[in-house]
Amino acid sequence: MSAEPVASASEVSQPAGWDAGLAIAPARDLNPDPHVLEVELEARPADLEILPGKKTTVWTYNGQLPGPLLRAQIGDRVIVHFKNSLPVATTIHWHGLRVANEMDGAPGVTQPPIGPGAEFRYEFVLKDAGTYWYHPHLDSAVQVGHGLYGAIVVEDPKDPKAFGDDLVLMLSDMSLDEDGQLLPDDNGGQFGNLFGREGSVLLVNGRVVPHLKVRTGKQQRWRIVNAARARYFNLRLPGHRFARLGGDNGLAARSEDVYSLVVAPGERADAVFTPADPPGSRKVLQWVPFDRGYGSTFNRPREDLLAIDTVDARPVTPAPMPAELRAIEPIVVAGATQKTLAFTIALDGRAVVMGFNGVSYEHVQPIEARLGETQVWRIVNNTDFAHPFHLHGYFFQVLDDSRVPEWKDTVSVPSKSELSIAVKFDERPGMWMYHCHILDHAEAGMMGHLHVIDPSAL
Repeated sequence: MSAEPVASASEVSQPAGWDAGLAIAPARDLNPDPHVLEVELEARPADLEILPGKKTTVWTYNGQLPGPLLRAQIGDRVIVHFKNSLPVATTIHWHGLRVANEMDGAPGVTQPPIGPGAEFRYEFVLKDAGTYWYHPHLDSAVQVGHGLYGAIVVEDPKDPKAFGDDLVLMLSDMSLDEDGQLLPDDNGGQFGNLFGREGSVLLVNGRVVPHLKVRTGKQQRWRIVNAARARYFNLRLPGHRFARLGGDNGLAARSEDVYSLVVAPGERADAVFTPADPPGSRKVLQWVPFDRGYGSTFNRPREDLLAIDTVDARPVTPAPMPAELRAIEPIVVAGATQKTLAFTIALDGRAVVMGFNGVSYEHVQPIEARLGETQVWRIVNNTDFAHPFHLHGYFFQVLDDSRVPEWKDTVSVPSKSELSIAVKFDERPGMWMYHCHILDHAEAGMMGHLHVIDPSAL
């Protein structure tokens, strides 16, 4: 068959059943209003086949792994009728979404824990396009590790069509033994707390090495979510590069041509994948060891993530990719309040204790900010590990001229380095959280509070 393109990418569809092997089932919308997404979510155990031929009792939303995909547009209202059918209390945190303080799902900060058998109504309006996700914020290393996570896509109708068809890829891992049973929650002991627990089985949309069909030249927009407790995902596909579009809060200022996509825990990455292999071939997207400190790449092989089959059809010409994507005005930092947050790790006897500025979560005093104030936070990492820093409630900008400008809610701070972020607290006063999104680190004390005060209410 001739390898000459016969059409432009915009004139053809994806191959039949292209994403059937890994698409996340969407939530059922209960509301006929096109601008309201109303769904039921139930956290409950379910027996699913993770390893071939073996059943694993995992924790799920609505019995599926990942949980149902929530998809809506900017300005839409989301109503979630949540029921907890787990044997333990839980909450839902809407990671990255600018929700009202009482909807943030942080127990002891924004809402009480939702006990077994109890229900809670979450409701909010979607303010920002982008790729987001939801997960528990109570004993989160355990609950996320058991399978509680799901994706949220907020669309902007103005996005260029050249990006291709959407494909949500939720990346995670799970700690299973050879019989497919979950390892004890404290597996690895104190070293597990120190390093962060990376699961033995890598998952893409809850599956082990699922298959994706592509056509040469026909682009796809990959919306990647790292839902792992501790694992950094460094993605590579031999013979391919990616056009990175942005991540946490949708589009960056411009696209970026990259060889690999590195996504820290809690972070998202949007990228255009342009299949470049000849018809009839197969390649495998791989996880490549990433140096997050303390020997994290030593003697570790690459691992397969996603099998990509190029169908036997003539190539098409890819749509041109716009270079400039979005106008992002820099936050004005002149006169901003300066703060320093340093990740710290210590031993209390044999127990690993983590925190910020030498103070663990149970003893931390909130950082205070006034409504309308801009602050610059200098985030220092003198530890032996990289830490993904996540801020609830607000987006920030990383003050680094070498980066493509974008809005972030999660950023990796490499070992023995520091960076500064600028945040404008322009709305939604209340108590918020910040923490390392290696969830074992957060549970070991690497969390803190931010109190945004409305002076008019004093």
